[in-house]
Amino acid sequence: RDTIGDTVFHVPLEERKYKDINQFGEGDQAKVCVDIMHKTGAHLELSMAKDQGLSIMVSGKLDAVMKARKEIVSRLQTQASATVAIPKEHHRFVIGKNGEKLQELELKTATKIQIPRPDDPSNHIKISGTKEGLEKAKHEILLISAEQVANLVSYQSPSDRSSVIHLFRASGPRGCPMTSVGSRFLNVTLCVSQANSYTVSSVVAPSWLHRFIIGKKGQNLAKITQQMPKVHIEFTEGEDKITLEGPTKDMQMVQSQMEAIVTDLVSRMDYMEISVDPRFHRHLIGKGGANINRIKDLHKVSVRIPPDNEKSHLIRIEGDPQGVQEASKELLELASRMENERTKDLIIEQRFHRAIIGQKGEKIKDVRDKFPEVIINFPDPAAKSDIVQLRGPRNEVEKCSKFMAKMVADMVENGFFLSVPIFKQFHKNIIGKGGANIKKIREETNTRIDLPAENSNSEMIVITGKKENCEAARIRILSIQKELANITEMEVSIPSKLHNSLIGSKGRFVRSIMEECGGVHIHFPTEGSGIDTVTIRGPAEEVEKAKKQLLSLAQDKSHTAELKAKPEYHKFLIGKGGGNIRKVRDSTGARIIFPTLDDEDQELITVVGTEEAVREAQKELEELIKSLDNVVEDVMNVDPKHHRYFVARRGQVLRDIADEYGGVMVSFPRSGANSDKVTLKGAKDCVEAAKKRMLEIIEDLDAQVTMECVIPQKFHRSIMGPKGSRIQGITRDHNVQIKFPERVDGPGKGGPAGKAPRHSRKCDVIVLSGRKERCEAAVEALKALVPVTTEVEVPFELHRYIIGQKGSGIRKMMDEFEVNIQVPAPELQSDIISITGLANHLDRAKEGLLERVKELTAEQEDRSLRSFKLTITVDPKYHPKIIGRKGAKITNIRTEHDVNIQFPDKNDDNQDQITITGYEHKATAARDAIQAIVDELEEMISEDITLDARVHARIIGARGKGIRKIMDEFKVRGGGGVAFISGLVSLIHKYQSWTQMHAP
Repeated sequence: RDTIGDTVFHVPLEERKYKDINQFGEGDQAKVCVDIMHKTGAHLELSMAKDQGLSIMVSGKLDAVMKARKEIVSRLQTQASATVAIPKEHHRFVIGKNGEKLQELELKTATKIQIPRPDDPSNHIKISGTKEGLEKAKHEILLISAEQVANLVSYQSPSDRSSVIHLFRASGPRGCPMTSVGSRFLNVTLCVSQANSYTVSSVVAPSWLHRFIIGKKGQNLAKITQQMPKVHIEFTEGEDKITLEGPTKDMQMVQSQMEAIVTDLVSRMDYMEISVDPRFHRHLIGKGGANINRIKDLHKVSVRIPPDNEKSHLIRIEGDPQGVQEASKELLELASRMENERTKDLIIEQRFHRAIIGQKGEKIKDVRDKFPEVIINFPDPAAKSDIVQLRGPRNEVEKCSKFMAKMVADMVENGFFLSVPIFKQFHKNIIGKGGANIKKIREETNTRIDLPAENSNSEMIVITGKKENCEAARIRILSIQKELANITEMEVSIPSKLHNSLIGSKGRFVRSIMEECGGVHIHFPTEGSGIDTVTIRGPAEEVEKAKKQLLSLAQDKSHTAELKAKPEYHKFLIGKGGGNIRKVRDSTGARIIFPTLDDEDQELITVVGTEEAVREAQKELEELIKSLDNVVEDVMNVDPKHHRYFVARRGQVLRDIADEYGGVMVSFPRSGANSDKVTLKGAKDCVEAAKKRMLEIIEDLDAQVTMECVIPQKFHRSIMGPKGSRIQGITRDHNVQIKFPERVDGPGKGGPAGKAPRHSRKCDVIVLSGRKERCEAAVEALKALVPVTTEVEVPFELHRYIIGQKGSGIRKMMDEFEVNIQVPAPELQSDIISITGLANHLDRAKEGLLERVKELTAEQEDRSLRSFKLTITVDPKYHPKIIGRKGAKITNIRTEHDVNIQFPDKNDDNQDQITITGYEHKATAARDAIQAIVDELEEMISEDITLDARVHARIIGARGKGIRKIMDEFKVRGGGGVAFISGLVSLIHKYQSWTQMHAP
């Protein structure tokens, strides 16, 4: 049965099995409730009444509620027992077919009913459960018995004249002590009387009001059940009634209370159902229920949106009538808006998604701000989907779609990329001091340039941007490499049909040639292009070597063979510096290719060459591998004082030996064992090589000395370098151990580097350990890293130019020369600038600073020359003519003579003064140009003539055509002109023009 129901049980304090008030909601009672929920699938909510009784609201499917009810009664409520006697032949009707009636009765009354076996003469049925349950069970059993009679007998009650029908068997109930018909009538009447003491009735209540009647966690019903604990109240979803069961004497009061609650709710509550397309339901709900919760809280209503599996259009709103109306209106408006919405899928390659979103979502935030009504959803990166979904008003979605498509188009245009192979040793030169070179190339070519990580073996520099810009950046990067090294580029013609065989699987063959030939770069044309040209770039000698190998492989018919060896053997097979494998190559002429870290099969070794060379190389390698598989165990003696060196740092030295010598296992005795025996286990050749290496290490340890180098603590950080890079280099180059002291804060002065003062501070002493000659060389290397300071005299007035805007100038110099430059504070007005850094950097830094001073001095002198000023007196009436239309004339003079020309302001006293600033000879030339304009203006004369105002328009002509013709013919344009004022015409012109106009 799928009917959903809610039922409230009340357990009085005296019948509670767990009465510890302090443990409400926890302890055994809580565990029992959780267990009941798991077992039955019903949901339980407990609340404590004022009289310490327990109210339990059970909700779920009807059969689950009934099962939970039975479990609650048996496990949370104290049990009582009673017996009821009915004729023996009626017992089978209580049991029912296959015991179904008995099970239903037990579930309904939440009791345990025990019926005597058929061979037991007893007619007593035993019932155990709560008092309330006992009464209900007795009532039900007596009703069943009353219905089972063989004959119909009518009996008229003298008090209420109502008819009661009793059914008996003619022979009478077996095993019943009654002996007369009258006594039988008396017993049945008693049964009916007892049955009628327990009543079942119902209250009409719309099903949508049920949860309001129950109240939050059953609080409303708890008030009733506390007063009338024997009354059972049951709600069934979808039915407009509430079922009441209980003693007749209590039922009237409970029924009147329930009817009063229903009447009150009906008078002040309302509901409405609205139809909304199910595809909009989740949008009405909002993320995490945000939208629907806001509407519920704002309008104080309850909203039920059907789940997706129901596929229903109806949304039900319940609550205060006004709130229901407002909530329905808002929901319908939202739905209407969504109907106008459009969802559009944009296909954007996933590689662009991160670029569109931007760092920390900055770029996509700008797009969303531009189109606030559009929701933009990107797929999860793990999904590897190209679909970006837009949702919102139709017009806005279209605009947003076009905008994003343009963004993608720009990215595609700027997304072209090139991979440029540059030898690893030149990467730092491409970057430049403080990134100066790479920054300049990026800015000038408008490209993005990515270099591989320092710890990467890759030599490829990737350039991204517009195609033409990428090509320009590539040319510039290659030119830097060409300047720094003897790099040549050679083209070799090899038939395109042989290219794949020369490249090999995943580029293995060509990669081995590049590695063997000093890392040259070999570029094959795109597959299928039909081009035969192969480009080789690198040092001249290595390029020639690579060319010979490529041509040799192309001419000879290459054969390939494959064999396998454990990855730990590979280093041993290759040998130190590739010595072992070179012997095999030289003796056989075959090329042997080992797998890279990227290859799937890490055991596969490939042999390439002529048939005979491959056969010989394969034979030699198989013999070597076979000998490596021959595991032996050897013992050597190592003084216990050296054990710590080998096992320190989690056995790093032993791991290095195992890695280098085919996975040899080296076992040292346990600490405190007082033994000098060390066991080596592995391939015979590997064990011998590892043993030899360990003896070399022991020899070094025996010859090891400890040496101190005193360098003031303040220089230690500088000596270590970024992330300890400098000190790591010294340790690696000189094979020594270097230990720096712990820092000590506080004032202190150290003596000169390397010389210990009479009482040197502990924090200044650097300890070195290793062979004597190596330690001495390392000490010298440390001293060379101690920064020194030199002073340079620079005029105080130039300091601010050296520092630059916001310190940019001085930072650039410090990055370029890898030094620290200290400029004195302005209040000191000192000319001394201090430079601190490594000795070999100071000279370059000093030269660079003095060069900058020379540049600034020259600029200062130039500024002085450029600040020459002169003034020219010009009548203010000529100023507009000198300036020209929209400043055209004066701008031309300024540009031609490279000067600044300043006209007087309105409030200036000297209104006739024009100031010219610039180089002296250029200022003089500009003054002469202005004077020439003035002279020409002064030659002009002005004359007024009277003409009838009615002919003015005809003289002017259409769009001034007539008057312009007159001005052009008599040369009155520019400085001259014609003005019409009422009937008066003013002409301004040169004298020669005036005579022409008045000529007969």
